Amino acid sequence: MKKKLPDSFSLHGSVMRHSLLKGISAQIVSAADKVDAGLPTAIAVSSLIAVGTSHGLALIFDQNQALRLCLGSTSVGGQYGAISALSINNDCSRLLCGFAKGQITMWDLASGKLLRSITDAHPPGTAILHIKFTDDPTLAICNDSGGSVFELTFKRVMGVRTCESRCLFSGSKGEVCCIEPLHSKPDLKDHPITQFSLLAMASLTKILVIGLKPSLKVWMTFPYGRMDPSSVPLLAWHFVAVHNYVNPMLAFCRGDVVHFLLVKRDESGAIHVTKQKHLHLHYDLINFTWINSRTVVLLDSVEKLHVIDRQTQEELETVEISEVQLVYNSSHFKSLATGGNVSQALALVGEKACYQSISSYGGQIFYLGTKSVYVMMLRSWRERVDHLLKQDCLTEALALAWSFHEGKAKAVVGLSGDANKRKAVVADRMVEILFHYADRALKKCPDQGKIQVMEQHFQDMVPVIVDYCLLLQRKDLLFSQMYDKLSENSVAKGVFLECLEPYILSDKLVGITPQVMKDLIVHFQDKKLMENVEALIVHMDITSLDIQQVVLMCWENHLYDAMIYVYNRGMNEFISPMEKLFKVIAPPLNAGKTLTDEQVVMGNKLLVYISCCLAGRAYPLGDIPEDLVPLVKNQVFEFLIRLHSAEASLEEEIYPYVRTLLHFDTREFLNVLALTFEDFKNDKQAVEYQQRIVDILLKVMVENSDFTPSQVGCLFTFLARQLAKPDNTLFVNRTLFDQVLEFLCSPDDDSRHSERQQVLLELLQAGGIVQFEESRLIRMAEKAEFYQICEFMYEREHQYDKIIDCYLRDPLREEEVFNYIHNILSIPGHSAEEKQSVWQKAMDHIEELVSLKPCKAAELVATHFSEQIETVIKKLQNQVLLFKFLQSLLDPREGIHVNQESLQISPCITELFIELLCQFNPNQVIETLQVLECYRLEETIQIAQRYQLHEVTAYLLEKKGDIHGAFLIMLKRLQSKLQEITQQDENTKENSSLKEVEETTVETIALCQRNSHNLNQQQREALWFPLLEAMMAPQKLSSSAAPHLHSEALKSLTMQVLNSMAAFIALPSILQRILQDPVYGKGKLGEIQGLILGMLDTFNYEQTLLETTTSLLNQDLHWSLCHLRASVTRGLNPKQDYCSICLQQYKRRQEMADEIIVFSCGHLYHSFCLQNKECTIEIEGQTRWTCYKCSSSNKVGKLSENSSEIKKGRITPSQVKMSPSCLPSKGDPAVKKATSEPVLDPQQIQAFDQLCRLYRGSSRLALLTELSQNRSSESYRPFSGSQSGPAFNSIFQNENFQLQLIPPPVTED
Repeated sequence: MKKKLPDSFSLHGSVMRHSLLKGISAQIVSAADKVDAGLPTAIAVSSLIAVGTSHGLALIFDQNQALRLCLGSTSVGGQYGAISALSINNDCSRLLCGFAKGQITMWDLASGKLLRSITDAHPPGTAILHIKFTDDPTLAICNDSGGSVFELTFKRVMGVRTCESRCLFSGSKGEVCCIEPLHSKPDLKDHPITQFSLLAMASLTKILVIGLKPSLKVWMTFPYGRMDPSSVPLLAWHFVAVHNYVNPMLAFCRGDVVHFLLVKRDESGAIHVTKQKHLHLHYDLINFTWINSRTVVLLDSVEKLHVIDRQTQEELETVEISEVQLVYNSSHFKSLATGGNVSQALALVGEKACYQSISSYGGQIFYLGTKSVYVMMLRSWRERVDHLLKQDCLTEALALAWSFHEGKAKAVVGLSGDANKRKAVVADRMVEILFHYADRALKKCPDQGKIQVMEQHFQDMVPVIVDYCLLLQRKDLLFSQMYDKLSENSVAKGVFLECLEPYILSDKLVGITPQVMKDLIVHFQDKKLMENVEALIVHMDITSLDIQQVVLMCWENHLYDAMIYVYNRGMNEFISPMEKLFKVIAPPLNAGKTLTDEQVVMGNKLLVYISCCLAGRAYPLGDIPEDLVPLVKNQVFEFLIRLHSAEASLEEEIYPYVRTLLHFDTREFLNVLALTFEDFKNDKQAVEYQQRIVDILLKVMVENSDFTPSQVGCLFTFLARQLAKPDNTLFVNRTLFDQVLEFLCSPDDDSRHSERQQVLLELLQAGGIVQFEESRLIRMAEKAEFYQICEFMYEREHQYDKIIDCYLRDPLREEEVFNYIHNILSIPGHSAEEKQSVWQKAMDHIEELVSLKPCKAAELVATHFSEQIETVIKKLQNQVLLFKFLQSLLDPREGIHVNQESLQISPCITELFIELLCQFNPNQVIETLQVLECYRLEETIQIAQRYQLHEVTAYLLEKKGDIHGAFLIMLKRLQSKLQEITQQDENTKENSSLKEVEETTVETIALCQRNSHNLNQQQREALWFPLLEAMMAPQKLSSSAAPHLHSEALKSLTMQVLNSMAAFIALPSILQRILQDPVYGKGKLGEIQGLILGMLDTFNYEQTLLETTTSLLNQDLHWSLCHLRASVTRGLNPKQDYCSICLQQYKRRQEMADEIIVFSCGHLYHSFCLQNKECTIEIEGQTRWTCYKCSSSNKVGKLSENSSEIKKGRITPSQVKMSPSCLPSKGDPAVKKATSEPVLDPQQIQAFDQLCRLYRGSSRLALLTELSQNRSSESYRPFSGSQSGPAFNSIFQNENFQLQLIPPPVTED
């Protein structure tokens, strides 16, 4: 298992090569030992390498790592401190050394002489952070730990070497910690921008770009955004080509963003700086180096190198360099050698500063470690590829090489700019790798084990070879050497051949060698993948194969597409494949047998093939060569219209090919012909062909009885379409059409009725109607019951009323008549006379329509003729139909979509409906009355009485307001039912009468309960006592010795009446009434003992319930008041000890007579400050303070806003003191009014909110209130099954509601 490569590595390979400079590293270590040079501190690189040490020595090495010079001495080092900065000039003749104690020395690198020792160039006591030569060898720049920048000019007067210093930037205006002069390469010496001698400086707050020549000038300042103060400012110049012009680009960064600034000089000589796309990173930078104009190398604070492509900002590689043990310059930034007299900000930046440890020259970057020097450079393209090969990453190596070939790779070194040369060089290398890859694939193949493992191995390897050979357009290589090599292993060979399939199918691979093609077909044949073989053959140039052999194989394996293709392409033979296919499908069709699936497939292919040939297209894809098209068309036509087939038997019927195709699929064959006729140019030959084919079709089909009506119909529909064309040249005898009509309308038997009708309809719609005499057609259609044909004909003549008859007579479509009438009447475009005739017809057939679908008929009448409802009712003689019609019309539950208000229906119609309802469906009357609207009560009551429907009469009387009348009817009903039950003897096991008694009792109780609320005491008694009497009467009759068989049930019903009464009638009067009863008054208390005990039980239960509730509510109240009192008297804890407005400590202003106001939100103010901010509010005549910070707007506005704030608990005046002015005067009328309506002040509201939060959930009081409301507002719908439930937004319907069955804990006071 290969280890997973990092993504950038697998994509770009290893971009950088890093190596240790062993010679220099060894000599640095030995100098520290032998001459006490100390540790390395700085490095500068040109054609020589200079390394400074902590004991003041500068070691100079040449390109071969030999030590050339050792400049300075440890005694000077003792005086000047460590070397803190180095710089070598352009021609490598001078070296500048800056020291930790501030001195600067200049050396001649040829002779090793000390030329200058400069001690007064900048303020003493500051370390040199940077010293840099400019392109002018007499000009250098230094930057010290005071943050100042100086220009050093070297002169030679009278043989005396001098140095003049000029301050460019003073550290008092912001400390500079990084400087970078623009250096130009020798080939850019004449660039117009070099004359300005540009210098970039980075301070801790901004970037400056200044020109030192011809006179000092600031060209740009650029402030940083906000960033981490410990991150290091970095600057780097490089010349970059943008829009074919080469200009310097300055990269500057601090933290994790790199900005690129392009610097240009315009015609007038001014310098312009433009920002380019910047680079966002996810790490903190401590070094930035250009390696070339496209590639940059970044070093982050955890010593990881990132190689980045500047234009795409893609990371190409990351390298860990902690092994270098990089030298940091922190001690110089803190100026420790001079006593550490630097600002904190500079010292913080210095923690990560390593400016002097990294130097770049000529595309190489040198890193100075504590004991070593390392060099980094870009690998050449070959090296990168080879590096991947060494790692055994062959596929990655090929992918990388291909990216070099296509010019898409990044950080490319060593490839020619000319694309063709580049491609040739890379392609050669890729071919070498491919050979190596193929050898490795064969070598690494697992010898033993399953065949699947071997297959998998090659499936991973072989496609890569095929892909790259085809990408490099080296088919010669692929089919010769590669194929031969892989053929050594049979599994590899098989996988190779299978790899070719997708390329062949997508036509990317043409011109395969005959050997490979043969092997390919044999391989797929062996694996029984015949469909694949077929797909491949039709994409291959098969002229190089043995055609007879291929045809035979195709035929044996049913590869008909391939067979046709081979005949067409291989031999330019178009007729033979048709003959072959006809031979298979003709015999079973002529014998009238059904075809097998295989034969159906062949027939379909034959039709498509004929269609392609006639249209000039090649089968199965592509086009026939243009010069062959007319020839092929003629050949195919001649073939189709042959009188006899080649090896015909004597009894073969004429035109066998046309006959076979017609039998196989008439419609499709005729479609093929129709398409061909479309393509025909109207030349003489084409017209002849058309006429001949039509004559043959007619001869074959009309003179034969073995075609079905649909097949004959298809032919005539085809002919009708052809004849209806404007440029028609065909001639067909009209008598044939009459024969067809006769054939379809009056067959020998009545089978296939709908099929024949459909065929005739298609024929007429295709334009065949012009071939018939219309009156005869209608007569025949009516006789044959072809109602759709009749409809088609009537539609043409706008006889819409007759179409209604067609629908009503046609059992398949009779229900569609309603939509048809509706469309005619509502869609614009029909004349008033047409609409009238349609409506008249509908009225004539209204009984039929209603019996068909009453609701549809009602909807039709209601939508279009609402004013003629009475006429419709008169027409409906049949009572049952009338009832159904009215029910659909008036009962909204029937679901017809009509606005009942827009229907002006007179009450007498509704009453007629109610009367019919009483006759046909008496059980539904009350439910229907509840939804009906317009009927007169008196008349309806009379109807109900006429049909003796007592419940209906009672419902209507109650609705009318005659409660007593309704009650008497119900009572009478109840008494008659009770009488029935008492007369039953033991033997009747009938329980239905008892059930009726129960139902009637419940309904009567409901009636009394519904109306008792609106009656006085006397009227209530007039309802309830007769009911009680009626219930007790049967019990009086039965003696206690021989109780009645239903006495228990009656007792419980009586109890129910008593319990219901108790809500409306006082208990004493009920008892009195029972005891006054003559039966009970004579000392038979035993009879009513059960009743009275039951009432007393109820009374006891309710009393206990009341006492418990009162006790619980009292406990709740006590608990709530304790908490209220505790929260009101709680001390206030201010968040701070100063006023939130003037921000002064409250103690400081003690001399003023000013009160301190503390709010319960924790803010504290002087009352004087609050008054200035107008934070007072008048509530019911009292002045109250509001918290300035917590009120939503700092100006207190309208009272409405404040009152809402008080509710929210945002205004929280809990003052320490209350000034007298805030107290209301005694005679204030507003206050008197306020006392009548108690108002909670905001403090109490807040305390109450706190209490509610403490005791979550609904209070018991709320629950009890809800229950009592539900009880009182319960309304019983008359006789309806369900009683209305609790209010919709009830507490109990809240999903979070939980019943708490224990009282809340009583807190200790």
